Amino acid sequence: MIVLHLVKTSVGATWALRQMIELVKLGVEVHVALPLDGYLISRYKANGIYVHGLNYSIRGLVQTAINLRKIVKDVKPDIIHSHFVLTTLVMRISLRNMNIPRIFQIPGPLHLENKFFKFIDIYSANKYDYWVGSCNWTNATYESAGISKNRLYLSYYGTDILNKKYENNKLIRTELGIKNDDILVGMIAFMYAPKYFLGQKRGLKGHEDFIDAISLVSKKHPNVHGVCVGGAWGNAINYEQIVINYAKKRTKNIHFLGTRTNVPELYQDLFCVVHPSHSENLGGAGESLLLGIPTIATNIGGFPDIVVNEKTGLLVPPKQPKELAKAINAIIEGKYNLKKISENGKKLVSEMLDVKNTAKTMFDIYHSIMMKNV
Repeated sequence: MIVLHLVKTSVGATWALRQMIELVKLGVEVHVALPLDGYLISRYKANGIYVHGLNYSIRGLVQTAINLRKIVKDVKPDIIHSHFVLTTLVMRISLRNMNIPRIFQIPGPLHLENKFFKFIDIYSANKYDYWVGSCNWTNATYESAGISKNRLYLSYYGTDILNKKYENNKLIRTELGIKNDDILVGMIAFMYAPKYFLGQKRGLKGHEDFIDAISLVSKKHPNVHGVCVGGAWGNAINYEQIVINYAKKRTKNIHFLGTRTNVPELYQDLFCVVHPSHSENLGGAGESLLLGIPTIATNIGGFPDIVVNEKTGLLVPPKQPKELAKAINAIIEGKYNLKKISENGKKLVSEMLDVKNTAKTMFDIYHSIMMKNV
């Protein structure tokens, strides 16, 4: 079986790379078309994945289409597997007259929350297109829009941090000079600037909500510190500074560590972690649950698939810092059996998000789609 993957970046989307590595182990001949300017290219090649250079552009669609069609003719894939909205639209427009099954594995539900982009997604597809949702919310949304269950599948993007042991070396406390008896509440996320054309006024990941919540919590518990791990994503440098300045105005108990490569180790210093996203698939909640860190998330997108309220974590409404503050206070004040909740969360996601299992699910999906197109 030959599968061509379409990825718009070679500096991110490691979740797609992890999936491809496992698919190679399952016997799939995996090719990927992506820009060649990123540090991940060497990892693709080292894991037996055939790499083809392709820059995706709607403005330069004619040349992009010519290049993609050449790759497809050379590779002769049985299935084409796209991981982004941009790559999916390029795929559908460029290859419309090619009778090759095409998959759009949806990494997040954001575009489905906008009527225009949802319309473009659904009506740019033809009989050779299939959707693989990465959470139940996504599939339910497609179903409600009239997409047949026969063209819908579910497969989560997996992780490979299972069974790794991380020690608490108090890295955050040491770096920031925070006392051992102070409480650290973390937020692990890159900073994505608001997309004003989608009507967003605050960042997608909810940094401002986190800051407001910590401001409220620290008034009641002055020894609570909020720690943000993750810097600007892409060109969001100005937005990152806006967030930092906003925090300075709201509270002295917020700290920014920027982008780090040792996130699992940093998690160990946190009392709990918050994922206050406005739109999300599973986000970082899978990672924090796997690491056994008490987790609070917003009740949107794919979070409820793994953050089961008061069983594996806590859910709060999005864009409501007061509710988020209440949840943080409840955890700090011992209103929940955090050991039990953390154990439940780790148990749930250990199997659900094991990349070996999720890749096998995708492997089976390939076979199912190929049988429909014999």
